[in-house]
Amino acid sequence: MGKSRWWVTAAAGALVVGLFTPTPSIGSAVPAAADGTPIADPYPDKPLRSSLGLVLEEHHQFPASEPTPAPTDYRLMRHNRINYIGDIPDGTRRQYVPDLNGPLYLLDRGREHRYLDIKAQFPSFYSGRGMGSGFGFVSFHPDFEDNGLFYTVHTEKTADMTTLPATTYPAQTPTFSHSVVTEWTARNPDANVFRGTRREVLRLGFASQIHAIQQIDFNPTAEPRDDDYGQLYVAIGDGGIGLTTDQPQTLDNPYGKIWRIDPRGTDGPTGSYGVPRSNPFVGDAGALGETWAIGMRDPHRFSWDPQGQHRMYLGHIGQHQVEAVYEVRPGDNFGWNPREGRFVYDNDDQCNLYPLPADDAQHGYVYPVAAYDHDAPAGWPCTSDSGHGISGGQVYRGKLPALRGKYVFGDLVDGRVLWAQAGQMRQETGREATLHEMQLWTTDGERLRMTDLVDDHRVDLRFGVDARGELYLLAKANGKVWKVVGTRHTPWKDETLPALSDSVVAAYDFEHPFAVDGAKEEDQGPSRTLLDLVNGGEDMRVRDGAYPGSRSSIQTQQVNPTVNGNDDWKAGVWGQDGVASLDRFAGAEQATVMGWFKMNGTGPALNSTTPDPTDRYNAIGLAGVLAGNSDGHGVRALLELINVDGELKLVALGRRLDDGSSSTYAASADWRSLLPRGRWVHLAATFDYTTGEMALYRNGKPVDGFYTSTSDPWQVDGTGTSDTLPRGIKIGGSFPQNTLERNPCDCRMDSLVFLDKAASAGQVRQQYRRYLAGY
Repeated sequence: MGKSRWWVTAAAGALVVGLFTPTPSIGSAVPAAADGTPIADPYPDKPLRSSLGLVLEEHHQFPASEPTPAPTDYRLMRHNRINYIGDIPDGTRRQYVPDLNGPLYLLDRGREHRYLDIKAQFPSFYSGRGMGSGFGFVSFHPDFEDNGLFYTVHTEKTADMTTLPATTYPAQTPTFSHSVVTEWTARNPDANVFRGTRREVLRLGFASQIHAIQQIDFNPTAEPRDDDYGQLYVAIGDGGIGLTTDQPQTLDNPYGKIWRIDPRGTDGPTGSYGVPRSNPFVGDAGALGETWAIGMRDPHRFSWDPQGQHRMYLGHIGQHQVEAVYEVRPGDNFGWNPREGRFVYDNDDQCNLYPLPADDAQHGYVYPVAAYDHDAPAGWPCTSDSGHGISGGQVYRGKLPALRGKYVFGDLVDGRVLWAQAGQMRQETGREATLHEMQLWTTDGERLRMTDLVDDHRVDLRFGVDARGELYLLAKANGKVWKVVGTRHTPWKDETLPALSDSVVAAYDFEHPFAVDGAKEEDQGPSRTLLDLVNGGEDMRVRDGAYPGSRSSIQTQQVNPTVNGNDDWKAGVWGQDGVASLDRFAGAEQATVMGWFKMNGTGPALNSTTPDPTDRYNAIGLAGVLAGNSDGHGVRALLELINVDGELKLVALGRRLDDGSSSTYAASADWRSLLPRGRWVHLAATFDYTTGEMALYRNGKPVDGFYTSTSDPWQVDGTGTSDTLPRGIKIGGSFPQNTLERNPCDCRMDSLVFLDKAASAGQVRQQYRRYLAGY
């Protein structure tokens, strides 16, 4: 089973000016500068960890594919870029899967067919820049069985065109790309390889490679005599210029909108599609009649509840802070960019959101029915990608009772799977529904995260559904599709002992790679301090858990003992001015460092900093908190193996005052008996700076030992440490800033925890037992 979390936590494009002269919108803009106090945490209530879990069965893996042209953005360098799975609406149970890199696949009774290659059909096809560029989506007409019609949307780069085709409406300028909606007519709808004809339905020009047309789809709940039957919905992003123009808020352009068109009609501006008379803005002066809803940045995925009132839900990717789900009704304005989620957005201050004004109701904005914020790691630039983006999902109405009536969606980057009760997701409630994070299980009973299933720090998660309402998960990282074949209720317990939970500052289980950079580990404690996996990066994570419920640990090691370089594998964080997120260790009266360790080496590593090839370091670094004036070596609290009177000893070593001396408490027993090679051992070191007391524990039991100095090196006066920020954390050796090598550890480490409390002997014992019991 995979480990649970310690804590419940959870690019803007080109800036250009559009062609259009603004016309009145259905919502008026707020002043350029927001009033009020910034909101530090837009959604402080993080998703609850649910006992409900999904049981996943691998359904299919699709072939590798490559973007065109070859990308430079690592986020496009995936196994492939599959982005949906659905059933052809003809009763054959054949499933279709589009790949942004060009192929359209069919699965017929488990057999894979390349139905059509969109890239091969269009010389200017482009998928090498932009997360949504390429073959974005496919939707089969509800009468496909009879008429053979289906529709695709793909990207073309204008610079690759010998002749620039006219767009349906004036393009954003400068124009980087076109999104093209095409109608295809299959001669034989039963065939598994396309033969037939095509015609262009719609072409829109965008100023950048981002936020173009993401999804096109028919409402699968509409019946043949319904007004909505056969009408094509088109989700159109703002092209990246919604930050600096009001295009998403004005009705005279397509951008930042959802459209509804009749693809078989002819009364549109080019005669290639029709405009349904029941659309909400038909007949309004200056408005495009195709418009269904407005005020969007990046409308990513929409779907309809198969039952009840067939509500339409949209997963909307936010700017820097908010990922949201909206219930979509005709004429809605979701507020971008005067609003992001349920907050005032100010483009002059992109790092903050503000409370709604007292007169907000007059603007007519519609707010999310579910949302979460990015909750970025401490110190991470607010305008940088923090590894979050919503992947819109489905209201489940299949055969699994525990899942029925739940809107299941997730974060496409980090792969978390979330749910909310569809009954709570109505505009009338005036608030967001409660979110729950789901556990994921394999059919053989192993609990995993999506990052485990794809073996990658970035998942690129998508959702799909078949004609029977059964749910599927897809990942670009390895090109696999999983079917949800069951549910499982299992309590999701905290790994940490409740008596210690309030004292945890930082905790690393090495199962939460940072979705933006797998060479960093996310802190599962409240400090949100990112940990660097120095030199080894993602390769330092190994499938070797220390206890039941753990799958991963990290490997630290000396790489080249003959060279005085900086290539040793270690971990940590360091800041010249101190690490602000670790401020609870500033002036701390107590501390605990604990974790699991497995020694692979036989003794101190060869000293690469001296000319003597036989010289060895006098210590083996385990884990510790740095002092406020540390150069990357000096510590405030440390677990280590160090030479004491000519003999290597397991020690707790600490410093109360930055400019004072260190004090050491050494284990009496031979270190090799305490840390036998190749065996996991749980160690803890506790520090009480007010009394000068330290203690060591092994596998929950106190370790006999002695103080190496009988004087008072800490200058104990009843107060805590120097009131300075620690300069970081070091793990597996000194100098986490990677300027020097010292005291490397050839070992593995798991679930390292740093507390601002000296845990009692009983608490250490209970924590150890909690690990062994699988918590």
